[in-house]
Amino acid sequence: MHAHVLQHVPFEGLGSISRWLTQRNAGVTYTRFFESPELPTPGASDLVIALGGPMSVNDEEVLPWLAPEKAFLRESIRQGAAVLGICLGAQLIASALGARVYRAPQKEIGWFPIESTSGSPDTFVFPRSATVFHWHGETFDIPEGAVRLARSAGCDNQAFQLGPRVIGLQFHLETTPAAAESIVLHSRDELVEGAFVQTEAEILATEPSAYAAVNALMEDVLTYLARGR
Repeated sequence: MHAHVLQHVPFEGLGSISRWLTQRNAGVTYTRFFESPELPTPGASDLVIALGGPMSVNDEEVLPWLAPEKAFLRESIRQGAAVLGICLGAQLIASALGARVYRAPQKEIGWFPIESTSGSPDTFVFPRSATVFHWHGETFDIPEGAVRLARSAGCDNQAFQLGPRVIGLQFHLETTPAAAESIVLHSRDELVEGAFVQTEAEILATEPSAYAAVNALMEDVLTYLARGR
């Protein structure tokens, strides 16, 4: 298996996904947009992983690499690659497929529950309820032809699936304690008072079992996307 990772900022990396890739002896390449916007040929990878970041998918005038990144994702999907989008990555997939990405009614930052909205045998099915890590101020409409997989009290559209091999997650299942510390360190100015915004202390006091649970769910999602590869 070969995976290509689209990384937008140094402080949002693969987290627990690295372990899953290593266990499968996967070859891994990167486009690190903070270093170079060079992209590979679409279809050259079995799995494309678009990670998170603090920017908006609508910032194409300021960040001109966003347009070719969306085109790359769109063509990778068309050619049948497995594609996973996380937070900004999910918003990029939605935008690439023609869906609207916009400011959410309220920010979600911290550990809050999601609930499954799909029981279809043709989609990945999340647990009825799971507490996951969030860090987003924007959200997306579900792309045409996609199925909503999850919602939360603070955001109706938390995850979607298009066909058998494309999943977008508004939340972070890859987060490890070190990853949480890193994003807090670089983005603590976003921790403003809100109904779905935890304090830095609350975020960093999270028990190891919470990370283990979301990381296990991340492995389930990845294994689902990679089936048959």
